[in-house]
Amino acid sequence: MILGIGSDLVDITRIERSIDRFGDRFLARIFTDRERDRADSKANRAAVYAKRFAAKEAVWKALGEEDRPGIQWRELEVVNDASGKPSFELSGIAAARLRQITPEGLVARVDLSLTDEPPMAQAFVVISAEAPGLRETSGG
Repeated sequence: MILGIGSDLVDITRIERSIDRFGDRFLARIFTDRERDRADSKANRAAVYAKRFAAKEAVWKALGEEDRPGIQWRELEVVNDASGKPSFELSGIAAARLRQITPEGLVARVDLSLTDEPPMAQAFVVISAEAPGLRETSGG
């Protein structure tokens, strides 16, 4: 069952200009330490930040725009598994909102796709609910 869908498109040069202009103040406000470590270790640093920025906007939309007051940027953390596949770790008000929109007896699943084709970066998020244990038995 789909609970929310969100997408966002970000101009990589806009993020690069924000980094150049505001530096650490901008990065610390928007991105977690893990996100910053990953982006700062890449040659295409601005594109990595732009994709994560787009992902945060997309999941915000998927959580329901009208009910998102109080969600902080750093509560929406993009992480990567060992193979590099991106996903989210939500905390604080964002995690509470996810629990709120998830029907009783079901488990929330947040799927994330990121891409870039300079000068643009894009993220697409689908929040769904499934029976507990379904992901493990479906091989995914």
